[in-house]
Amino acid sequence: MSKEKIILGIDPGTQIMGYGIIEVQGKSFKMIDLGSIKFKLADTPILRLKQIFESSSEIIEKFLPDEMAVEAPFFGKNVQSMLKLGRAQGVVMAAALSKNIPVEEYSPRKIKQSITGKGSASKEQVYAMLERSFGHKIETRYLDASDALAVALCHHYQASNPVLGGTKAKNWEQFLRANPDRKA
Repeated sequence: MSKEKIILGIDPGTQIMGYGIIEVQGKSFKMIDLGSIKFKLADTPILRLKQIFESSSEIIEKFLPDEMAVEAPFFGKNVQSMLKLGRAQGVVMAAALSKNIPVEEYSPRKIKQSITGKGSASKEQVYAMLERSFGHKIETRYLDASDALAVALCHHYQASNPVLGGTKAKNWEQFLRANPDRKA
């Protein structure tokens, strides 16, 4: 049986940051926690980056994740928004890397594709599929928290599937040994 690991997913933001923590044992997983942190808009953008770093560090110290996954900034029409999100993402990554926690990033499209099978899925569709995947209602005030949970689950799916980017099988027999549920 595979070693247990804790994965922290983060949906970085300068106003609201979502986080989701899952525990993985082999191919099974369960939700440990999720939440969102709302930052003071009255603070300067630099002070919010400090709050993001401190909040990320507190989450890391509380849950001691083995790995962290972060949603990459989405390039839209507003370049300033993307720059702010990129800074928030960098601060979150720095908090993890300062504790020697490996970090992966995933595009919003990759996360949605991984969770729902559709890269253009809405936040509500992702939320509904998360409830189905975890087998229970997910209570959260902001969708940033469920988005972060989706980031963590996406990371688990990507890391555990040899075809999608996990450990590569050298041949078909090795792939089937690593994935007994995939046998016809």
